Amino acid sequence: MRLNTFLSFAGFVILIAGTYCPIVKPILGNWDVYDGNKSYGIVILLIAVVGIIGTVFNEQKIIRLSAWLSLVLVILFYFLAILKVRMSFNFVPLHFVAKYLTSKLKFKWGWYLLFGGPLLAIAGMLLKNKALNNFRHNETNT
Repeated sequence: MRLNTFLSFAGFVILIAGTYCPIVKPILGNWDVYDGNKSYGIVILLIAVVGIIGTVFNEQKIIRLSAWLSLVLVILFYFLAILKVRMSFNFVPLHFVAKYLTSKLKFKWGWYLLFGGPLLAIAGMLLKNKALNNFRHNETNT
């Protein structure tokens, strides 16, 4: 397996792992992607699985499409999570109570994995193994 394919594969695996990690801490418990929006989380998971299948079969177009699409989906999910956090307590009639309860919702470390996975997959896709290929070419010539 080439280095760029391995990096893309690792990025998609990290993205899948990130969907199960805590992303928002409400007052009690933790939310992962599936607690935030189950159907959207399944779409992110499906794109990551398609990316893994693309790396297994070494289909660069599928890897490229999955990597960019997963990054766009994670960015969109981040904005949707911000909106969900800000609108969570709008039903409370007292504005200061709603603002206090909203301040208790915190983002967690799962976002690092959710953003790191697609970025690693894109880095693996964009990585050109020129130095590695030159090394192999020099080995065969000697």
